[in-house]
Amino acid sequence: MELTQLSPMTTVTFSYDYYYYYYDDNCQYQHLQHMSTFLSILYTAMFLVGIVGNSILIAALVFKRRVQRLIDIFIVNLAASDFVFLITLPFWADKEASDGSWRVGAFLCKASSYVISVNMYCSILLLTCMSADRYLAIMHPSVARRVRTRSYCSGLCICVWLLSCCLGIPTLLSRELKKHYGKTYCTDKAVTEAKQIMSLMLLILAFFFPLLSILTFYCSITKRLCVHYQRTGKHDKKLRKSIKIVSIVVAAFIASWVPFNLFKLMAILLGLLKQPNCFPDMVAQLGMKVSSPFAFANSCANPFIYYCFDNYIRRAMLRCLCPWVKSSSSGNNSDTLDTRLSHSLSNFIAGENAARKRKRSVSL
Repeated sequence: MELTQLSPMTTVTFSYDYYYYYYDDNCQYQHLQHMSTFLSILYTAMFLVGIVGNSILIAALVFKRRVQRLIDIFIVNLAASDFVFLITLPFWADKEASDGSWRVGAFLCKASSYVISVNMYCSILLLTCMSADRYLAIMHPSVARRVRTRSYCSGLCICVWLLSCCLGIPTLLSRELKKHYGKTYCTDKAVTEAKQIMSLMLLILAFFFPLLSILTFYCSITKRLCVHYQRTGKHDKKLRKSIKIVSIVVAAFIASWVPFNLFKLMAILLGLLKQPNCFPDMVAQLGMKVSSPFAFANSCANPFIYYCFDNYIRRAMLRCLCPWVKSSSSGNNSDTLDTRLSHSLSNFIAGENAARKRKRSVSL
């Protein structure tokens, strides 16, 4: 891919929320030639594939007569977040097709940038809730049977949406249209040190901290399962499958969003440190531009992940597409991610706790 340089007098804008340049008259930044054409085609394909996939997933779970699994509440909300974001992709495809010029007005500039931020925060928080739900069901099954209710999960999802909408407000307030050499750009307002500090805190608290929580939950679950398998000498296939599904969704999110946010973190830190060397700034700029399609692609990947790895959702999606086809599977398998997960380790954990109590009584 050929690289061309901007002239030293060119003033461009670096946005910490999804677009890629920085105010600096002293540096010559490089531009990826032909990248805009590729991105406009890619975003259009993502829009078409993602809208269809998430629509089928939502319809299959929401309009089913019986949605029996609690985890489906989180899945539907995750798909809804992805669907709302995908609606904005044609605007970004048009932006790339017009070589960076924003042609659809100030309102859509603010709104589409805001929706991207809300989607990222909503996704990471919903995945954190799903991981916490798995952790609670496995590590504390007796507590899980009391608190894991439909109203509890629905209320949690409402809180996630409200919090995500609040976390996206800085992006909404910072975006504006700017004209430069006859072109109109959707970009950030002037970057101040206070804004950089706020962006850094928001990135750590609302992205990296939930990500660390997810990894901690899964490390604890894996450790407990390894002990369980070693002591019992048998593997629960349904239990492993239920954890694998959520793990794959989390892994896809990490692969999609972590590279972009690492470059974003690099850009913020370089801005705060005021490094005189232009090369790190250029790396952050190009890194954000190259990794942003992977971040956007996450929104159209989840329906295919669920279709491939979740038999219950696959049957629901097939019945949604072909309602005249009867499923040969029994309906009793639909609760494998909730009730089976909670019950499969309860006896083992109860036995573990009883053994600890016996050891304490003997030592006393």
